[in-house]
Amino acid sequence: MLEQTIYYEDYEIGQNRQTIGRTITETDFVVHAGHSGDFFPHHLDAEFCKTLPFGQRIAHGTMVFTIGVGLTATIINPVAFSYGYDRMRFIKPVFIGDTITSTVEIIGKEVMEKRPGYGRVTERLTVTKQTGEAALVADHIYMVEMKK
Repeated sequence: MLEQTIYYEDYEIGQNRQTIGRTITETDFVVHAGHSGDFFPHHLDAEFCKTLPFGQRIAHGTMVFTIGVGLTATIINPVAFSYGYDRMRFIKPVFIGDTITSTVEIIGKEVMEKRPGYGRVTERLTVTKQTGEAALVADHIYMVEMKK
């Protein structure tokens, strides 16, 4: 991981970066079910899923989110703190064997009036399948120190 100090003023609308790919495995499904407690048959029962429109197991949306966000965690910025996520949407299903990548783009900036010395930066996360289809979109909000 790279440590890089990026202050509020350094962020520019439209800046973006893309991650490397990550192939989703059956082990990911099982481990995520164990961690989350979500054992719905849509994720784990191959025979049940054959009766559904997709015909196969569907990745947990929360797993796709977790892995998608994890792929972006390549820069440690000591002056930026996660403030939360907004507008998460599961657009297309992810299946065992799909390879996902994540793209993040700065889509908004605003001064935090109630927190002097900080600004809010919004980064759009898009998790994309190898087919080019977006699987998940969410907005990641950061609280970022301003230059003194």
